[in-house]
Amino acid sequence: MAGKYYRDTYDNLLGQLMAGPLLHIDETSAWLRGHVTGYVWVFTSMESVVYMYRATREGEFLHDLLRSFDGVMVTDFYTAYDSIDCTQQKCLVHLMYDINRALLKHPFDEELNEIGRTFGTLMRDIVGTIDRFGLKSRYLRKHREQASRWLSDFRVSPRKSRIAEKFRKRIAKYGDRLFTFLDYDGVPWNNNNAENAIKPFAKYRRLIRGWITEPGLRDYLVLLSIAHTCKYRGVSFLEFLLSGDQQIPD
Repeated sequence: MAGKYYRDTYDNLLGQLMAGPLLHIDETSAWLRGHVTGYVWVFTSMESVVYMYRATREGEFLHDLLRSFDGVMVTDFYTAYDSIDCTQQKCLVHLMYDINRALLKHPFDEELNEIGRTFGTLMRDIVGTIDRFGLKSRYLRKHREQASRWLSDFRVSPRKSRIAEKFRKRIAKYGDRLFTFLDYDGVPWNNNNAENAIKPFAKYRRLIRGWITEPGLRDYLVLLSIAHTCKYRGVSFLEFLLSGDQQIPD
């Protein structure tokens, strides 16, 4: 019943996200009764969160959902996001993690070490600016030329080692989408916000252990969306429920 009562609240939150300037997206598996595997997607800004169930990990529904979105979308490197027609920022923490993991497996690969070294130098400079001034484009734009020079080498110089060439192709493919945040105020260089928003559902997933039905999960996700939007906005979830309101205060 609560899921139905707050459905308009949920839809309004989704509309606010689609009309906003920043959107983080992530997804994770969900185990339903009868050994059914589905996926829960999270869409979040710094003020609102919406969880959505989908039967598969296919991302075709995103084209319709994001049709009116005109902000910056922050995601990991899952290819379903590649064809979305909007400004994108890829999570550099994911890239950093993948490079470091590859270096642990291939510590003597000189070309891979060079990629890691130059990427590390670039990010230290950028993060140093962020630490001093925050995510302000007026200060970050000075790193645009530095980032462009770093990217240019990956567009024209194939690597001899297999693993280094794999990273070269990946970096060349995403190009400026790795450094979109340099040109916008308040756009993070990572997808930590969405990954943190996934954690409450991941805890719940461990508790239910595949005993929930799809309708039950959909109702739960409505309430979870409201609960964590309240948390982001500094509103008591319990007080909001007791109020009977269907509009969460900003």
